Amino acid sequence: MKKVVLTFGVISGLLSSAMMLMTVPFMDRIGFDRGEIIGYTAILASFLVVFFGVRSYREQHGGILGFGRAFAVGLLIVLISCGFYVATWEVIYFKMSPGFLDRYSAYAMEKVRASGAGQQAIDAKARELAQFRAMYANPFVNASMTFLEPFPVGFVVALVSAAVLRRRQPSTPAAPEGAR
Repeated sequence: MKKVVLTFGVISGLLSSAMMLMTVPFMDRIGFDRGEIIGYTAILASFLVVFFGVRSYREQHGGILGFGRAFAVGLLIVLISCGFYVATWEVIYFKMSPGFLDRYSAYAMEKVRASGAGQQAIDAKARELAQFRAMYANPFVNASMTFLEPFPVGFVVALVSAAVLRRRQPSTPAAPEGAR
């Protein structure tokens, strides 16, 4: 199980990291609204590898795989991929694009103002963003929150893959008609 999980986890993680590295630097051109859609689409695409990993594990074990083991294999692949995702984001956030949160905050404030919100709502949003910025400056909190972006998607992909790919031991064949 270890080889399959590591192989497919690294493939999924590299895909996830590559797609993030290709999109985040262009977030100003893409826009935060579309960037979110592109980001989650990229996460889902990288998690398609989970299906192939579970299938590979099943085929290596005689074509028989229970739901629990299939889910465990899928979830382990997801965890490795999420590790790559978090590590890539930490490098991007703290080293490559340190002004990312400032740009996002300006976008969020402009969106609130454009919605016609009153001054109380604008001030509340500003306080919320300031609290978020303070929390996000802590690398542990930053990593934890970043992990929560792809993990639910991966969890669902692991569940679906396990349900689709489970295969029980064939039951004993029935006796031929003439043998009764």
